Amino acid sequence: MDYKRYIAEKLSGDQLSAEEVSSALTVPPDPAMGDFALPCFRFAKIFRKSPALIAEELRARVPADGVIGEVSAVNGYLNFKLCKQRLAEETLARIFREGERYGSSDLGAGKTICIDYSSVNIAKPFHIGHLSTTVLGAALYRICKFLGYHTIGINHLGDYGTQFGKLISAYRRWGDRETVEKGGIRALNELYVRFHREAETDPALDDEARAYFKKIEEGDRECNELFAWFKELTLKDVQKIYDLLDVRFDSYAGESFYSDKMQPVIEELREKGLLKESNGAQIVDLEAYGMPPCLILKSDGSSLYATRDMAAAIYRKKTYDFYKCLYVVAYQQNLHFRQFFKVLELMGKEWAKDLVHVAYGMVSLEEGAMSTRKGNVVFLEDVIDKCIEKAYRIVDEKNPTLEHKEDVARKVGVGAVIFGALYNSKIKDITFSYDKVLNFDGETSVYVQYTCARASSVLSRAGALGEYTVPASPCDQESELVKALAEFPAVVVSAAEKYEPSYVARYCVDVAQKFNKFYFDCKILQAEEGLRAFRLALTEATLRVLKNALALLGIGVPEKM
Repeated sequence: MDYKRYIAEKLSGDQLSAEEVSSALTVPPDPAMGDFALPCFRFAKIFRKSPALIAEELRARVPADGVIGEVSAVNGYLNFKLCKQRLAEETLARIFREGERYGSSDLGAGKTICIDYSSVNIAKPFHIGHLSTTVLGAALYRICKFLGYHTIGINHLGDYGTQFGKLISAYRRWGDRETVEKGGIRALNELYVRFHREAETDPALDDEARAYFKKIEEGDRECNELFAWFKELTLKDVQKIYDLLDVRFDSYAGESFYSDKMQPVIEELREKGLLKESNGAQIVDLEAYGMPPCLILKSDGSSLYATRDMAAAIYRKKTYDFYKCLYVVAYQQNLHFRQFFKVLELMGKEWAKDLVHVAYGMVSLEEGAMSTRKGNVVFLEDVIDKCIEKAYRIVDEKNPTLEHKEDVARKVGVGAVIFGALYNSKIKDITFSYDKVLNFDGETSVYVQYTCARASSVLSRAGALGEYTVPASPCDQESELVKALAEFPAVVVSAAEKYEPSYVARYCVDVAQKFNKFYFDCKILQAEEGLRAFRLALTEATLRVLKNALALLGIGVPEKM
């Protein structure tokens, strides 16, 4: 049952619609106040009465029944307590009926969402800075699919630009095939770093790099073979990380894919009178919209990110006819996205309103900042490996006889990396700490996974689960846990609407905390027979919901820890 809707329809009348009431209903901060509260202050102008009088008047419209257990008017708020028994019956029945699909819906049926995320740069290290875009985008991908959207994951590869001329120059000067084949992306990165170091004293190298990139653009066979090889080596290396993080894509169309699709965009801008010349470059003037000009072509005629991104957006609309197209990119690019979204709007693309920049904060290690050019980067693969190694040591110390410790350590270590990036609001900068993300007692994935292992252990010791009956008056710990489990479908929808997987991550911790309170305060296996069956059902339902929630984040659940 949709309880908010049920209450709203009871309260609706000549002066209030059910939609107005439903949108105003909130969850009180203190559970003792009720399960839902209606602040009546916002209705003072409609009723022309004080909020306290409005609350008293509305209370008469909602008598206690089999669904609502108690209604009270307190200081301008109308508070509702649901019938605990019915809420538990309906919630558990739905969880067991829907299983792995509990929390899903057909909200997005018939709609396509494109998600542009990870977007690794060819021949550059997949470093800690790529963590957020990768796991945030992948979580949104899973959440949207869970809600019935046709979801297209796009890895918009950074495979276009002068840096490839620099790499060809460096490889021809100092590289050899055997070393690069063996070293992969790290060997390529060493060449890239050396190029920048040498170019500081020999500026002619930059001219050479531009010449090599021009050869790529002109179709030079040897240069393009080297470029294709660099791309192959990069994708082979990064795939290992994607496999560890369980990240998938439907398209790897990168910047170079749009090299032959930019000219029509430039022509359309010219035909619509949007292009202007500025110091030899071609721009779109956005001063009227409070932004600097959007640079479309450099003075030498070469394209820029905005040109390619506009071509990509037009291609995606034609190819996928998206309902929304999300760009999971750091907040430093806010202006870039505002600019090219506005230019598309000025071109008359009414769907420009459906382009969304999902901005996120930066990730750094406690050691400090990084620079690809200077070579002080932290490879994401190294961060994941270190977390898995630390997780193995912790698991081995806590449970030396545990079987399949390597698999458990992998799930714990990888989960810690993902959860560490997703737990806080996406816009916040993150300082990654190994000790913090692997804390068994903190607000971490390890804590949630350990809670799942605890629930699995209880169920394993219980044996076959029989029929259960919900008691007429569940205790507070049971009721609070049931309420949390009932909220999961709404949490998933909110996470999708706000592009915030942190809602799901924080929900996991909240459910784990409520289960552990229930576990320590209430006897489960030792309870009398009827109550034992209900508490085991509640344990099983909790495990199912936590597994569903963690799966949306890309985190596995070990049966034992």
